[in-house]
Amino acid sequence: MPAKRSANPVRPRRLRRSAALREWVAESRLSLRQLIYPIFVRPGRGPPEAVPSLPGVMRWSVDDAVREATAAIDDGLGAVLFFGLPRHKDPLGREAVSPAGAVPRAIRGTKEARPDGIVVTDVCLCAYTSHGHCGVLRDGAVDNDATLPLLARMALVHARAGADVVAPSAMMDHQVAAIRAALDAEGLFGTAVLAYAAKYASSYYGPFREAADSAPSVGDRRGYQMDPRNAREALREIALDLEEGADIAMVKPALPSLDILARARARFDAPLAAYQVSGEYAMIKAAAARGWIDEEAVVRESLGAIHRAGADLILTYYARTLAAWDRGKP
Repeated sequence: MPAKRSANPVRPRRLRRSAALREWVAESRLSLRQLIYPIFVRPGRGPPEAVPSLPGVMRWSVDDAVREATAAIDDGLGAVLFFGLPRHKDPLGREAVSPAGAVPRAIRGTKEARPDGIVVTDVCLCAYTSHGHCGVLRDGAVDNDATLPLLARMALVHARAGADVVAPSAMMDHQVAAIRAALDAEGLFGTAVLAYAAKYASSYYGPFREAADSAPSVGDRRGYQMDPRNAREALREIALDLEEGADIAMVKPALPSLDILARARARFDAPLAAYQVSGEYAMIKAAAARGWIDEEAVVRESLGAIHRAGADLILTYYARTLAAWDRGKP
């Protein structure tokens, strides 16, 4: 006997029958323009240095970083973000505020090659300090207020070099206000601030710390990065950074924080960014290398989930790979 028809005529499967129909009614679409490509830039010359825990990710010399950034912009990606490494580390991270540092040089080179490309820079001291913390260390703890002037000077150096956006990630209270005030005092009103507003003290950062040589030599960062158990606190952090002048608010890490993104999207109208961090990337790479997952499918699903949860922009090491997949190249 034929199955009895339901009195309800709605059949959601009607719009899933073909790829064309599914694309037609898709509720969210992630484009390359929404992706930010991270680039590690180091001083000196020589070939790129591979990062063992981040397959495919390199530490680039300045000249090579400019070429990599230019290629990423040519790929159609929305922006590049430079993470810097110093020649020498010291307790105050002094090289972070040097106009001759690797990041300012990479900014100038990229903007000369592609003035239309968006250049973002990370503003934090962890890669520059000999102790690996994100600020000035005193009596075993980071001195929040003593760190603010250094972060402001670092942001100014990047903005003067031509950065379109500076991204403070140190999780110091009032870092956005200090940076915004410094930029405005110099007449750099057009430089935007992308604040790492809700940055958790996550276990997913290990590979990044290898890439940036930024693991703390003493203690940890739980005294200033957020407790992963807290959600309401994240919304408070985002609100405070927006009030202080942030133009974009970042949530980090991305996939473990989809609930935070969704709550933030419902509450705030400002653009939201999310960082698919090194541990997320490394786990996908490791599983794909063993044939346990389809790498491209998992990457697209993961980034799609981050976008669906509320992220307008996504910082991901997969950005150029995704662009290559879109072109049909391996």
